Order: sequence, then C-alpha cells, then structure tokens
Amino acid sequence: VGIALLTTALFMSARMGIYQEELNKKYGKNPKEALYFTHLLPLPAFALLYNNIYEHFLIALQSDPLDVPYVPIYMPKMIAYLIGNMVTQYMCIGSVYYLTSECSSLTVTLVITLRKFVSLLFSIVYFKNSFTMWHWIGTLMVFTGTLIFTEVPQMLMQSTVSTTVQKDKKSQ
Repeated sequence: VGIALLTTALFMSARMGIYQEELNKKYGKNPKEALYFTHLLPLPAFALLYNNIYEHFLIALQSDPLDVPYVPIYMPKMIAYLIGNMVTQYMCIGSVYYLTSECSSLTVTLVITLRKFVSLLFSIVYFKNSFTMWHWIGTLMVFTGTLIFTEVPQMLMQSTVSTTVQKDKKSQ
C-alpha cells in the first residue's frame, strides 16, 4: 500500500510539474506568487478539521519545556518543533517553486525524487533499520536514473571514443 501511494504521489507531482511549467510559460515566472496561492486556496478546507487541530495544539502546549542553555525562554518542546518544521518546510517548498520557475519539470521531479531518497536513507540510518536487498535495488534504480538524466554514460562514451581516435592518430 505504501509503495502504491508513493508511486501515485510521484506521478501526481510529475504532472503538477508539467502544469507549473505550462503556467510559467503562459503567465511568467512567479514562484512566490505560486507558493502563496497554492497555500492560500486550500486553507478553507482546514476549517473541516478545526476541532482536531485545536485539540492537538492544546496537547502541544502541554508538552515539556524546551531547555536551551543560556536562553531564558519558556517554550513547549512541541511548539519549538512545529516552528522548526514550518521554517524548514518553507525553505524547502520555496526552493522547489523557485526551481520550477528556472528548470524543466523533469529536472524538478528528479531533484525531488533524490531528496526523498536521501530522506529515506537518513531515516534508515537514524532509526537503525536494516538495509535490505529492496533498498539496494531502489538505490541502484535512483542512481541509474540520475546518471542517465545527467547524460554521464554518453559523456563517458564520447571521451572513450575521442581517446581511442587520438591513440589511432598517434600510432599512424
């Protein structure tokens, strides 16, 4: 089920990238405006989850205080984590929208897939999970796709051919 959800999300994000590329061609490159509207428009849907959000905010307020040496500020630990998550998410998604305005949708999809892959590797190491054969297969697929996209095999073939041609000219 998890793999199916991730695969679906990957295809949907690829389609969204193509759509954003079309919007950039039609209306110009406005990554901040796109970021603003893609976050503003879904906000009314969160009204449906108001009670759940409020309950969890109260739980976060009751968490243990964050103890930072030499900083006399009281802040619940979960609120500090929430702020940290919001800041890093803003930086990440802002960078993705900027990248979308400057690169092709294929490049953006590749970068996002690599980011997810690095996040998965970090999670495996951090939580001390075993690295199975499936992980190695996934690693091989990600790096093969990256190498093909960056045209490394073609550059290696060209350098090999040019080296062979140079050797042939020297031997004559």
